[in-house]
This record gives sequence, C-alpha cells and structure tokens, in this order.
Amino acid sequence: MKNLKNKYQTEIIFLEAEEDILLRRFKETRRPHPLGRNIEKVIPVERKRLSVLRENADRIVDTSSFTPHQLRQFIRSLYALQKTKQAMTVVLISFGFKYGTPQNMDLLFDVRFLPNPNFVNKLKPLKGTDKRVSDYVFKKPESKTFMAKIKDLLDFLIPKYIEEGKSYLTIGIGCTGGNHRSPAIAEKLLSYLRKYPVDLNIVHRDMG
Repeated sequence: MKNLKNKYQTEIIFLEAEEDILLRRFKETRRPHPLGRNIEKVIPVERKRLSVLRENADRIVDTSSFTPHQLRQFIRSLYALQKTKQAMTVVLISFGFKYGTPQNMDLLFDVRFLPNPNFVNKLKPLKGTDKRVSDYVFKKPESKTFMAKIKDLLDFLIPKYIEEGKSYLTIGIGCTGGNHRSPAIAEKLLSYLRKYPVDLNIVHRDMG
C-alpha cells in the first residue's frame, strides 16, 4: 500500500461494525463466515488479521447504524467528484437518536431540546424538509439562538480545517426520530455553508 501511495492517489476506507451487529447480520443473511462456522470465535480472529489495514486506513467507517442503502448514500457523498482540487467535502447527516448514533461524525449536535413538530397534529405527517415544519422550528427564539451559535462555530472551524488540508468533514444533527427537527436544521446549515469553497452533501438517514 505504501508503494502504491507513492505512485498513485490511493485511499483506504475501512468498514467495520459492532460485534452484536455483525452477529445479527450473519444470522440474517445466513452466509457462512470464511474463517469458520462459529461466528463468535472467528470475528476476533478476523479483526486481528485486518488490524494492519485498519491502522493504515485513511478513513474508518462504523456501519453499525446504517442500512445498505444509507451506507451507499453516505459513501457516495464522501467520494463525490469534487468541484475543485482544493475543496473539502462536507457531509451533513440528520438522524434520530432512537435508531442509534452514527459513529462516523467529526462534529455532532443534539437538537432534541428544540420544539418538536411531531406533537403538532398538522405537522406530524410532514418531513423536516417541508417549509411548514422548518418555519415551525425556526420561529422559536431558542432555535434562532442555537443556529447563530452553530454558524459562529463553523465560521471559525471550516477555514481552519481547509487551511489544515482536511479532506472530509462530517457533521451530524440528531433529534429523537430524525424526521422533523434534525432534517430542518441540516437543510438550513446546507444553505448557509454554500458560501465556503467546499463540496456539500446531505444525508437524511432516518427521515421517513
């Protein structure tokens, strides 16, 4: 791999998952593990054998909380063709804490303290990308204060990350179910971050 990296633009992405998730996946798919039938015993062996690759990986992605479709969307977002060679890729992920916290975040914000549209009958069936939901979330003073503080933080961090040469920045926004507040916040941040020379992608992991 070192020789390849000296000659070519090469990157290692290492996919892993929590042990109970791996066990469940093998049972669901009924696929035999290449190292043997006793999954509980061979998974630690597999981890040890792959440890060299993991240690040399440019990016480690914990797939525990992703469905195959969500993982595909996430990887596509990370490796989308950049607009400029200098651009940093920024991926915004909205999600619901009740479905598990993504393990791949550089920054993570919990927005469960904001007013919840799920308890408003006319808004409950809608998604966080709907203007009516967004208007409800952002009409509250605490939402405006929160957004101002996040913008101030990102205005400080993003130029520093670009200056450092960071290739990827993944920002997680979580609410309870991932259907209303976190998508609304993520969409608002997406619009705000367009002023920076970065490639922007958004993933609404749990939005129904």
